[in-house]
Amino acid sequence: MTPVAGTDLADRIHGGWLGRIAGNMLGKPVEQGETWTRARIDRYLRRAEALPLTDYLPEPVDAADAADLRPEWRSCVRGRIDGSCRDDDVDYTILGLDLLTEHGFGFTTEQVGELWLLRLPYLQTFTAERVAYRNLADGLRPPLTATRDNPYQEWIGALIRADIFGLTSPGRPSRATALARKDAVLSHTGNGVYGAMWAAALVAAAFTAPDPRAALEAAQSVIPASSRLARTVRRVLSLHTAGLAWSDTLDAVGHDTARYGWIHTVPNAAVIAAGLLYGDGDFTRTIALTVRGGLDTDSNGATAGAVAGVRCGAAALPPQWTEPLADRVRSAVFGRDGTRISQLAEEALELARSGADRAP
Repeated sequence: MTPVAGTDLADRIHGGWLGRIAGNMLGKPVEQGETWTRARIDRYLRRAEALPLTDYLPEPVDAADAADLRPEWRSCVRGRIDGSCRDDDVDYTILGLDLLTEHGFGFTTEQVGELWLLRLPYLQTFTAERVAYRNLADGLRPPLTATRDNPYQEWIGALIRADIFGLTSPGRPSRATALARKDAVLSHTGNGVYGAMWAAALVAAAFTAPDPRAALEAAQSVIPASSRLARTVRRVLSLHTAGLAWSDTLDAVGHDTARYGWIHTVPNAAVIAAGLLYGDGDFTRTIALTVRGGLDTDSNGATAGAVAGVRCGAAALPPQWTEPLADRVRSAVFGRDGTRISQLAEEALELARSGADRAP
């Protein structure tokens, strides 16, 4: 793929950041896949007369719904947003940016771990990342940090960390893949690592692919074709080609992947892929369908939002998604709370330009 350059690159990297944060904020109130199923999310929206979904989630009209939302919901629903909420899906994107700034594209997995210990509070890590953090503190080194006492090795944590490698490797999915793999093996194995490789390649490919399907096909090419992840996303692609409705596609794939649970990489990648395909290049429709797909809603909304934001560019994003963010991000990463989103985009742009002449 041909790398992107010029002012278009700046706009599209900025769009990727805004899209990721907006998609994350959209999905955050209903981030509990066992409680907030697709059917329940849509019931919530119907009660609030918010279907089709074209803005952040409305406030709940039912007390039972309010009780089941994430505790942060009051700062994530339409009319109440003033800058982004803190969330690990954004913390890791910022931390990855710091990693590349300090160590360059030749960083090592050990340096990823060192940065976690220095910049990321332990209690702001979860599942595989918390296990890896604890293993690092106990003196273990990769890849043992990913395997000792870790039942979460194929969960979605590494995938949510991968966007930054695509944003700084525009049009170069192979390089984004290699960077994401170095990061992922600190905490994950198998499909957990493949998910990070897939997401990084997907974001990188979004800069030059003619449509979401082409970006997804590029991402498919970087992971083993026989992997459960590749087979599942391939099924989403084939059902879309066959003309099935979005809901029917998710029903079919959900039946196939139900054994994995709502935080596993494989079913969540299917929801992301379906959101991108059926969103058909429209930013609002893409993140709305992705979040309505359930499971790990904030993570999925963030990844789909990054891809759609790169494809649209910041200037073309609808204002109802970007204006409430007030160009400000909350973060648990040391020294980064309150950073301007535009500044993060500028830093990523500088890295993308500095790495443009490096080998894929």
